[in-house]
Amino acid sequence: MNLVELQNLLDNTSFAVLFVTMLVYWCGAAFENLPFLPTLGTAGMAIANLCIATLLGARWLEAGYFPLSNLYESLLFLAWGITTIHLIAENSSRSRLVGVVTAPVAMGVTAFATLTLPAQMQLAEPLVPALKSNWLMMHVSVMMLSYAALMVGSLLAIAFLVVTRGQDIQLQGSSVGTGGYRSNGFRLQKPTPLTTQTSKTAAENNGFKRYESNTNGKTTAVLDLVTASVGTSEQKTSPQNLTSADEPLSPQRLSLAETLDNISYRVIGLGFPLLTIGIIAGAVWANEAWGSYWSWDPKETWALITWLVFAAYLHARITRGWQGRRPAILAASGFVVVWICYLGVNLLGKGLHSYGWFF
Repeated sequence: MNLVELQNLLDNTSFAVLFVTMLVYWCGAAFENLPFLPTLGTAGMAIANLCIATLLGARWLEAGYFPLSNLYESLLFLAWGITTIHLIAENSSRSRLVGVVTAPVAMGVTAFATLTLPAQMQLAEPLVPALKSNWLMMHVSVMMLSYAALMVGSLLAIAFLVVTRGQDIQLQGSSVGTGGYRSNGFRLQKPTPLTTQTSKTAAENNGFKRYESNTNGKTTAVLDLVTASVGTSEQKTSPQNLTSADEPLSPQRLSLAETLDNISYRVIGLGFPLLTIGIIAGAVWANEAWGSYWSWDPKETWALITWLVFAAYLHARITRGWQGRRPAILAASGFVVVWICYLGVNLLGKGLHSYGWFF
């Protein structure tokens, strides 16, 4: 079997496996009582990861250089990176929802490389002179891995916004936070000295705690979802008075939101240093090849924008103590920025990086 036949077999197998895996994850999210589906989903991602790695390795041996010289190879490397980060994130979070958002993206990237690109663009060709450098592996591979990690982290942030229905909540036990309280679309207040232990105990309903505090002579009831007796009085908030956006989240949704928020933060925390290293390596390579560390090429400019977006995200999480919706929106916007940086600027056909993708 020659390289072309092996390539066709492996990339088509990868696409088919990822397509089935996507359906498995979606069915697993819809029918949570089927315990074997998460295992099948994980196995499918692992098989696709192995097929793509084998394909890239075969091209490396056949062509004699690291397979990141054209769009086809870079897309497959990106798909391999997404499946790798997925396996790490899923193993850490123990949540099947990770595959619900990552499997479609990995499948779409593989489909674009396998079914959309012309056959001529899928062939391994000799490197252009500027790419004949050891920096090819150092710079491009690190950048592609950073894109994969940042994409997965951003997808998990989008999943967080979907699970929480965009409500502004604080998460207890998150990686970074200040209050230590969990809210459910409402502002939670720390109990004042006037709050009695009896009222705390009696107000524990459905996994939530309702605190009563006396502020400016007025009694405020927070998160009172069911009737709770406190002393000789009863207070109740009617569900009919809540809009769909303000409806409190179930304990299961809050627990899942905590998991997604935590793993998204950690995955982005992995991708950001890789992006930094990749940009520095690219600057050194640019100076070696073109005599300038930075030339404001469209790819370089968007790489800097991507770096600033995720630097702002990490700054907000670590320094400002942001949690929940605001950093998730920032990370979700980063998903679009990464795609513009990776593929969008190349569609223009301008800049020093265009030769490596479209011809």
